[in-house]
Amino acid sequence: MLRYLPHALIGYLILFQAVLLVISLANAATLRRARRHPTPAHLPRVSVLVPARNEEANIGRCVASLLAQDYPELEVLVLDDGSTDATRAILEALAASDARLRVLEGQPLAAGWLGKAWACAQLAAQATGELLYFTDADTAHAPAALRTAVAALEGEGAGLLSGFPRQEVATWGEKLIVPFFYWRVLCFVPLRRAYQGERTERPGSAYAVGQMLLFRRSTYEALGGHAAVRATITEDLAFAQRALATGQRWRMINAVDIVSCRMYRSGREARAGLSKNLFAAFDFRLVPYLGAWLWVAWMFLGPLASLALYAVGAAPGTALPGLLLGLLLGCVAGALALWAVPYRQLGLPLHAAALYPLTVLAMEGVALRSLVLSFTGGLAWKGRTLGRPRIRLW
Repeated sequence: MLRYLPHALIGYLILFQAVLLVISLANAATLRRARRHPTPAHLPRVSVLVPARNEEANIGRCVASLLAQDYPELEVLVLDDGSTDATRAILEALAASDARLRVLEGQPLAAGWLGKAWACAQLAAQATGELLYFTDADTAHAPAALRTAVAALEGEGAGLLSGFPRQEVATWGEKLIVPFFYWRVLCFVPLRRAYQGERTERPGSAYAVGQMLLFRRSTYEALGGHAAVRATITEDLAFAQRALATGQRWRMINAVDIVSCRMYRSGREARAGLSKNLFAAFDFRLVPYLGAWLWVAWMFLGPLASLALYAVGAAPGTALPGLLLGLLLGCVAGALALWAVPYRQLGLPLHAAALYPLTVLAMEGVALRSLVLSFTGGLAWKGRTLGRPRIRLW
């Protein structure tokens, strides 16, 4: 029968939460600093590159926002990647009224490539800009988005710039699932420290978001372009990791006020999308993956479970020691802060942060689904199977 968790263990959990909270606050400051650069005197030509496959619900808003940029030198290239809906018709109507927009027809998927990487490689081959800005069809950009991103790229002296867009979440399924990836990064990846290393054999601390990837062309080519990540599900992470491993300068910014994204339109879509990415983000390494998810469950659900068991009398005749009660409540308070601070930085609803136990439960289910689909070769996205990845123990 469970009587109580050891005092020392709860104390360690609180200490660990405090460390994560410090990382989160430091990351918030780091992301803000990267935005504090004036617009450069010379604004290089930018090629805005958008892969689109069955995006009739999003593509009009996305392209209209890109054509409305207050940036003097840009072209917008959108590749129709075998869409079977009205995506192509919407694009052609937009292109008829603005010569800066070019619509490309995607070529059949090449052997050994995943769909998005293949589409992006075709876009890059047609681009004429000094800077390449890859974004997704489900994003929307404020008029100053490109100018702000280029100012940050130039001011930071970076070759690759990415950012955290504001995630639009409407349904409860989206609110519980979508923010987790970005919460994980802000709490567990000390960006400032990762910036300081020129080269590293362990580039896992690098991070980028595919909804917003701005490259200098020279950096893109030095990293091998999309050919170097052609079979990688999380190609955005792979680019950042390659940059860190090869000494290329990369930076992240807080972009919640200039870029927004509605990745999914239901909890079911969110579950499917993150199932594709979750195990892949661990490079399909089994032991770290299982260990991380067991630790997350224990850290956030263990104290709540202990409080609930005592509340319902699961340990009859056993009084909850005052010190232990205080530690458990402190642990819960720390968890709330640990979720609320990143959610505020990401422009997410704070009431969703208060429901972190449901988020953890939902993500444990998605993590299991991602694992099963990876083992069975069932990973797929937008009607294309992604194959069975090579799963490693470590």
